[in-house]
Amino acid sequence: MPKIFINDLNHYYEQAGEGASLVFIHGAFADANLWEPQWQYFSSQYRTLRYDLRGNGRTGSSNLAHYTISTYAEDLTALLEALEIKSPILCGLSMGGVIAQAYAVHNPGLPRALILASTSVSASLTQNEKLLRNVLMPGWAVQLAIRALGVKRFTRFSLWLAGYLWGKDWLGTRKDIREYVERCMLQVQDDEFMKIWEAIYGFDLLPLGRITCPVLVLNGECESKSILRHTAEILRCVPCAEAKIIPIAGHAMNMENPEAFNRLVEAFLSA
Repeated sequence: MPKIFINDLNHYYEQAGEGASLVFIHGAFADANLWEPQWQYFSSQYRTLRYDLRGNGRTGSSNLAHYTISTYAEDLTALLEALEIKSPILCGLSMGGVIAQAYAVHNPGLPRALILASTSVSASLTQNEKLLRNVLMPGWAVQLAIRALGVKRFTRFSLWLAGYLWGKDWLGTRKDIREYVERCMLQVQDDEFMKIWEAIYGFDLLPLGRITCPVLVLNGECESKSILRHTAEILRCVPCAEAKIIPIAGHAMNMENPEAFNRLVEAFLSA
């Protein structure tokens, strides 16, 4: 199992192929297997890299007391430097796209391109999100709920709540995708679960105007309406950004409709 020691933690990673570097960054509470539908497809054309984020999957826990999005962006920076990857193309889903944003903002001019799938730009961009984060479910209340319910019950509650708020097909229509996401979430250790939530809740809008590379924003047609507001913010702030919709897909669009996802990514990179 390939691991590399960076930022005081052994990170699990995989590499394949040759050419320009295409780096896949999974979302919160998942792992690198999220990108299986893209792995073989793009490794025939690119030097592909996927890895498990701090606190997730085979990378696992660390001694840090708190995580932020900057923590994850610093891990990505260190990983790319250790593997001697320059000018990467970053493809991130959900929190993976947030990490890609942070990397691009803090390293202007380095990324060749960004693909941001199902990605937000802040934990509180819209009025409803501000109400949720600051009044209805502030960070301390979420942590209290995780402690009281435990990871297993909180995971199932949060997936139910997301489906109630954003529609039953928000995550995806396929049972195997929902089972994969739930299985990954249940494997995260309790302390790490709390730190990952803290990173998500603490994420605020970045100076996106610093991103100068081409950006492709992808959303599934069943994605929550609030994410489309985040997409509009990216298009407003980033000079070279465009957006596309993946049909018959939700939040995990790359797994649910990989043919359309791969085709749009390939066309974007070719252009």
